[in-house]
Amino acid sequence: MEDQHTNSSDQHGKLDLIATQRFSPNGELYKVVDFLNKNLKDYKLMFGLTKKEDKMVISVYEAD
Repeated sequence: MEDQHTNSSDQHGKLDLIATQRFSPNGELYKVVDFLNKNLKDYKLMFGLTKKEDKMVISVYEAD
């Protein structure tokens, strides 16, 4: 079996971080991120949600 390696010139679907914002924990914030991902994918934007310490962080990415 061959090992497959990629370098930066071969990357497809690369995500570039545009911005992040921290919020107080909210159990419904994932619904906002899901809504944004579904409705803005044609604009090559992607949103992520993570929990760090006692805060939730929304990240905005531009997809290639």
